[in-house]
Amino acid sequence: MENATLFMEFFGTKTPVLKVLDFLIDNEAFDHSKSDIARGAGISRATLFNIWSGIEGNGVVVATREVGRARMYKLNKKNPIVKKFMELDDVISDHYAPRAENEMLLTV
Repeated sequence: MENATLFMEFFGTKTPVLKVLDFLIDNEAFDHSKSDIARGAGISRATLFNIWSGIEGNGVVVATREVGRARMYKLNKKNPIVKKFMELDDVISDHYAPRAENEMLLTV
């Protein structure tokens, strides 16, 4: 993940779980394989596999289908904790919006 999202910038930390959560929130409309999630989150597959039991066990993701040998996962938007993280992501975006507008005006 080369460019930090507002979510990651706000927390000022780059823990693997937050990276995965950030990727899944930003790409909530799609399902992803574990390899895609690791790549999109900017972490190694080994790191993803180390934290996966907590992510899946806490209901952050749900399995959607199988493509060949790969199981696909999607953000579980029915999970109340996930809902709150998505709301928080929206609030963070709103918080940074005025600054982004000012930066855009300065570059024009």
